[in-house]
Amino acid sequence: MAGLWFEQLEVGTTVEHATRRTVTETDNVLFTTMTMNPAPLHLDHDYASRSEFGKPLVNSMFTLALVVGLSVPELTLGTIVAQLGLDGATFPKPVFHGDTVRVQTEVIEVRESKSRPDAGIAVFSHHAYNQRDELVCTVRRTGLMHKRPA
Repeated sequence: MAGLWFEQLEVGTTVEHATRRTVTETDNVLFTTMTMNPAPLHLDHDYASRSEFGKPLVNSMFTLALVVGLSVPELTLGTIVAQLGLDGATFPKPVFHGDTVRVQTEVIEVRESKSRPDAGIAVFSHHAYNQRDELVCTVRRTGLMHKRPA
């Protein structure tokens, strides 16, 4: 699949992303340790068993990266110049090992770039759900998008 060119992005367009991903304990441990996060809530089963959750939580930064990654094939694969920002990330429900994450995205803003005539700016609102259809993450992502080549 290829991403969408700037001209193909219309406000209100909603995409149900085809790829889903089951999060594993290995994903969580590797990501958490690679990013130097020593939080026992992510790494220590005994500690987490005594928390209100009863088991380790998946690192929210992994969840955020997964949400963006799952959106790439249908939106920005090969058509983004650069990611300009992530805003307002929320994590209404935790993600646990074994949860399967799916993402829905809405295009909420598009505008011409003032400095680059060959590109435009798009703002995406990502919503991620687990296999129980619980909302686990929301985030607004701003990208500088290529215009269709002449």
